[in-house]
Amino acid sequence: MLQNIPNIKHLDKGNFFLLAGPCVVESEEICFEIAEKIKTVTDKLGIPWIFKASYRKANRSRLDSFTGIGDIEGLKILAKVGKHFNVPTVTDIHAHEEAAMAAEYADVLQIPAFLCRQTDLLVAAAMTGKHVNIKKGQFLSAESMKFAVDKVRESGNENVMLTERGTFLGYQDLVVDYRGIPEMQKNNVPVIMDITHSLQQPNQTSGVTGGRPDLIGTIAKAAIAVGADGIFLETHPNPAKAKSDGANMLHLDHFEKLMTDLVKIRKAIM
Repeated sequence: MLQNIPNIKHLDKGNFFLLAGPCVVESEEICFEIAEKIKTVTDKLGIPWIFKASYRKANRSRLDSFTGIGDIEGLKILAKVGKHFNVPTVTDIHAHEEAAMAAEYADVLQIPAFLCRQTDLLVAAAMTGKHVNIKKGQFLSAESMKFAVDKVRESGNENVMLTERGTFLGYQDLVVDYRGIPEMQKNNVPVIMDITHSLQQPNQTSGVTGGRPDLIGTIAKAAIAVGADGIFLETHPNPAKAKSDGANMLHLDHFEKLMTDLVKIRKAIM
């Protein structure tokens, strides 16, 4: 399936694939800085990579939270990164009317976890013909994601991926059940582990989501060890100043070391 994604490279290396970039398009400069670093590392290690950045963040705790620089401007920057680095791109969509718009600029459309049961959204994404990455809701079992996959397939699109991103444990924490990775793979789709969002600590009284970035390596290594097909993570040169999800991001300086470790684990289990 991944062979159908435009400009994806290194599929013959036997590595996991990677969806990585900033949480949201903050500026062209930040996107290019992050993309340049990721491209250097993934080319060096032979990791297939899809650049990730949301053109808009619709799910924020507070009204005054940063949501984006404008839909079309954000999408144009996303497309510019893809063209400049000759790499495929992925971005979130939040409503069915956004699917066709985003599909003009991105290679993969991502369904946010909170929206993974929204039939109109899944069908609209499927109808674009693009690859569709569906994040498992924090409130759903791995088994139940079969029905989300079916909605895309029954709309005429076989290019589906699923992403594990943790399950609610109480109100302010998430836990990863690694049994969900092989369970979702029973749908004959690639299964991705979203490392950074699994370490969020939502529903803080400040209205700003917290996180445990110190556990990024732990979650990522375990995911590769149990056979995840892909890894999703958000990274930034200065997470403390990132405009979205900085509390659980990987510092860009730590990216190469983590990828090197994960490639070693992947080789050990093959």
